[in-house]
Amino acid sequence: MHPQHPTLPPHEIPPGVQEVILPTGERALAYSTSPTPPPPPTALVAPAAQPIPAWAKATALLAPTVGGGIAITAVGLSAAAPGLLAVSHVLWSTVAAIAAGGAVAAAAIGRIRARITAAQREMQRPHVTQHITATGLFGRANGTINHR
Repeated sequence: MHPQHPTLPPHEIPPGVQEVILPTGERALAYSTSPTPPPPPTALVAPAAQPIPAWAKATALLAPTVGGGIAITAVGLSAAAPGLLAVSHVLWSTVAAIAAGGAVAAAAIGRIRARITAAQREMQRPHVTQHITATGLFGRANGTINHR
């Protein structure tokens, strides 16, 4: 025969589980498929009050401060909106002035270069060529200079 295991008292068996006797005569616990009666009601005891952690207190104190800061920022931005709009117009005007100044400078440089090249064409600079020959590494060099 199988050794007998000590059986659990009925109040220790969890809900949905029941004690059954197997065909071999052995006792075992099995899940029941039929609805089980609810466990007997126990006396409800109120949980003991626990102290509030320090991090929770700090967070609770910071939440209104952060919200107030966001609200003040929104009010400040709404008050500054016309000024910010004016500043953006000034910045775009500055960009446009710089671009126009760059275009004027490019045109002026183009005209100056055109005048310089026209003046160089009118005045022919002399073309100088030199022929220098030497015999050996330390030989005396002879040369001719031609002006055209």
